[in-house]
Amino acid sequence: MNKKTAVITGAARGIGLASTKIFLQLGWQVAMVDRDTEELQRVADTLENVLAVDCDVSVPEQVASMVQKIASQAWQIDALINNAGVADFGPLQETDFQRWRRVMETNLDGVFLCSQACIPQLKKTRGSIVNIASISGLRASTLRVAYGTSKAAVIHLTKQQAAELGEFGIRVNCVSPGPVKTKLAMAVHTQEIIDAYHDAIPLNRYGQENEIANLIVFLCSAEASYITGQSIAADGGFESTGVGLPALRTVSESD
Repeated sequence: MNKKTAVITGAARGIGLASTKIFLQLGWQVAMVDRDTEELQRVADTLENVLAVDCDVSVPEQVASMVQKIASQAWQIDALINNAGVADFGPLQETDFQRWRRVMETNLDGVFLCSQACIPQLKKTRGSIVNIASISGLRASTLRVAYGTSKAAVIHLTKQQAAELGEFGIRVNCVSPGPVKTKLAMAVHTQEIIDAYHDAIPLNRYGQENEIANLIVFLCSAEASYITGQSIAADGGFESTGVGLPALRTVSESD
């Protein structure tokens, strides 16, 4: 029997790379997909049972070529992780249409294109799709008119996919990470921003890449066999809360 195969977009770093490593630990093989050819090859060279595929998920021809390359290895597709995305933040009035489209074509179009291209293989394996959205798709914030809207669309696209693909045994779910302690986030988040996030999150900290990856892998496992059409926020409780946590903690500590 062939090894189970996960196709992970945006696999060269962050949550995609963390997910890759967990799948490998569980005995899967992974098609690592990314458009950053140099970084993708660098990390792939350090791993076994992976196939590095250079692909811009927003380009239909490249997506079709990506699936063909996986098929040429005689690899089945058991799971697709639509993780590739761009985080371009800016004020509403400064977001021109070109900037809007640049975000949408990767964050939303890429999910649509990769899912559609992998469906024939996923039907054969009765596999699963996990789309990666964001807490920004669940609650609005400043500077995220394109990013937040793209991620909200991914959440609904997940439901559409689950509704249509369920009869083929394909499960489709969505993970919406909250603030995650990545190298990029730590490079651009000031201490003031970090403190503000901590104040708003019940667990009072950023998430770790592995914590998000563990949920992704679980949703692809047999243990999640009756879970589909769901959007799960892995966010330390951020989406569930309103305002007032710092003041409430002060009161609680004084009791």
